Amino acid sequence: MATLLKRYGAGARWYDVLSGERWIYGAGRAAGMDLLAPQRDEVVVDLGCGTGLNFPALADAVGPEGLVVGIDRSGDMLAMAERRIDAHGWRDRVRLVTADAATLDPALVGDVIAAERGRRHADALLTTYALSVIDEREEAWRRARSLLRIGGRACVVDMQPPTGRWRILSPLARLACAAGGSDIRSRAWRLVEQDAAPGSIRRTERKGGHIVALAGVLSPGPREDPNCEISAP
Repeated sequence: MATLLKRYGAGARWYDVLSGERWIYGAGRAAGMDLLAPQRDEVVVDLGCGTGLNFPALADAVGPEGLVVGIDRSGDMLAMAERRIDAHGWRDRVRLVTADAATLDPALVGDVIAAERGRRHADALLTTYALSVIDEREEAWRRARSLLRIGGRACVVDMQPPTGRWRILSPLARLACAAGGSDIRSRAWRLVEQDAAPGSIRRTERKGGHIVALAGVLSPGPREDPNCEISAP
């Protein structure tokens, strides 16, 4: 984990240029935003926010009355995210939390939301290309979903091998994922699928099926006690 984190942070300065964002992965972010449909005045958690590539769309959607909480374990990535926030004047609506998703303390995020907007839970959760790099993704997901209010929405955008006639590009897709430490076969969107209320699931694919975005309204689950330490079920 330490080696992966070091590699993840080391490329922060060049991440936006070298990640294939413009030609490939930006399409997944746009698809995820369409499915999640954040609204004015909402609180949205961006889990694994990296350099803040989701912030332009999220900050615009929630407006100055809303709040975006970006969570990432890499200080180097968050330093780039801070620059993006300052450059666009989003100090009124974006906050950053340094934390590993697999050991995230929901009370910490709840404190941030409470201090900024007077409540402890978010309306929506977005995570793009993040869960596939986390070995303990089910634990990360359990902690992340506890940040949502009852009836909150979640969207996961992640990768799989291309399908159909696009399968010819599978070797390139696997190479790109391996370089970034992603498990291309994780199918992390299934975490939303398993917890979403019946009839609320929406899914779309981009770039020959290489990118999958899946969103849903999460069924009520057990709430974490913010005063207690979370342990694995």
